[in-house]
Amino acid sequence: MIELEGVPELIDPVMVAAFEGWNDAGDAASAAVAHLDREWKGEVFAALDAEDYYDFQVNRPTVFMEDGVRKITWPTTRLSVVRVGGEKPRDLVLVRGIEPSMRWRSFCNEILGFAHELGVEMLVVLGALLGDTPHTRPVPVSGVTSDPDLARTMDLEESKYEGPTGIVGILQEACTHAGVPAVSLWAAVPHYVSQPPNPKATLALLNRLEDLLDLRIPLGELSEDARAWQLGVDQLAAEDSEVAEYVQSLEEARDTAELPEASGEAIAREFERYLRRRDPQAGPGVATDGGLGDGRDASYLRDTSSGRTRPPKPPKPEAGGQGPARGAADGPAKQQDDQERGGQGDEQTGPPDSSDPDSSED
Repeated sequence: MIELEGVPELIDPVMVAAFEGWNDAGDAASAAVAHLDREWKGEVFAALDAEDYYDFQVNRPTVFMEDGVRKITWPTTRLSVVRVGGEKPRDLVLVRGIEPSMRWRSFCNEILGFAHELGVEMLVVLGALLGDTPHTRPVPVSGVTSDPDLARTMDLEESKYEGPTGIVGILQEACTHAGVPAVSLWAAVPHYVSQPPNPKATLALLNRLEDLLDLRIPLGELSEDARAWQLGVDQLAAEDSEVAEYVQSLEEARDTAELPEASGEAIAREFERYLRRRDPQAGPGVATDGGLGDGRDASYLRDTSSGRTRPPKPPKPEAGGQGPARGAADGPAKQQDDQERGGQGDEQTGPPDSSDPDSSED
């Protein structure tokens, strides 16, 4: 591990993570964390050692010139911190990088080690998947957790997914075993326009993150970028009658499926977001009541080949406390199952080739 600066003292921190690659259709999730880092001027305080986790023939380093001097940027995962102002200021620990090529358990150990050391109350992992959704409708974003209590109190789905997974699923499962409350937010990206960037999906993830953490995120030019993106796709679809007809069929299916919700919680959430944006002084609320669950260890994450130990276990709660339930932690079961069992997309967002014997996850 490479220490870049001293670890800061944080206020009610929540960790927000995203990783380029298999769970990042249209680069929507990694772009969302990059937006937070840019708008709130994040300060990088640590990075994981690229030698430990990346195959440089898959994720190659890049060379650039700075003041006439050649320098190299290595693929890695960096951690930064941003302070969210308001009446109740709080900190976000941003984790942004690339899905590792190897040693996923050790990778999760390091992330969880930072979470324990910084007193993180909850970890939110952002992801994006390919789905049968029209680009002309609001981007569906699903919130998933393995903790039934968290699902009930924060209006989330309990994960029921079974099948191949990425680093998002592994990290969320590691949090469950370590007693760290964890949530994943998944945006559905139209499979027929999966090329990055997708500012509309990025915007949808940030809106859902606002609702989850009860804070106000400055959007900058992202809303305008999302409108321009949709207009561009509209123009491309209009040039091909078959594509236009297909989009129309997706619209009809979507409108029929979501008609009952149009007058319910979706409108209430949008109205709350509108009120929050009207008040520039509105600060973040407390997303969870803290605590680190029942203290179950993460021994299954131990990488015996490297001799590394897992991060320290959190303290056990007082009598009567209840920690997160065990279970898989991935994206919404139906949409991700569609993607992973035959969805379309590029090699980064698509599932591994089942015919390839070397397509194991870690």
